[in-house]
Amino acid sequence: MGQVIEVRRRGARRCLPPIAAASILLVCAIATAKAQGPEVKVIEIEIGDNMRYTPSVIDAEPGQKLRVVLRPVGKIKALGHNFILLKQGTEAKPFVDKAAAATEQTGDIPPAVRDQVIAEIPLVRSGSTGEVTFEAPVQRGEYDFVCTFPSHFKLGMKGRLIVK
Repeated sequence: MGQVIEVRRRGARRCLPPIAAASILLVCAIATAKAQGPEVKVIEIEIGDNMRYTPSVIDAEPGQKLRVVLRPVGKIKALGHNFILLKQGTEAKPFVDKAAAATEQTGDIPPAVRDQVIAEIPLVRSGSTGEVTFEAPVQRGEYDFVCTFPSHFKLGMKGRLIVK
């Protein structure tokens, strides 16, 4: 009475190798994408003889990876400019007052104020570029960036990173 019915699924066996291959390709693609990390937002800032960063405002998301490229394009070759992004709450003028002499002499930020800096590009002269890659602060708010070469801040070389 009880007949045994044998069912063969030949189609299922044929589908397994392509499915396995597609799965492996998908896993490899995901691993490659993760290895490359998040996309970097590139901001190119030009500085002319007018002592202004262009653009002077940078918008970012909390933790977003940013690459700032500083490009002096002025005709006065002797001028040096830098990009110093300050921590939130750091007063720009007192910071620049403390850093200006060292910047002129060494091209660097003095150790006494370095703890107030998020990111920096050392002095760059016309015809060359400098760059820095960093993550925007996670805390939303406004962060000043300045040039610490003597008198440049007083002449208007300042800008703002706005983390929204």
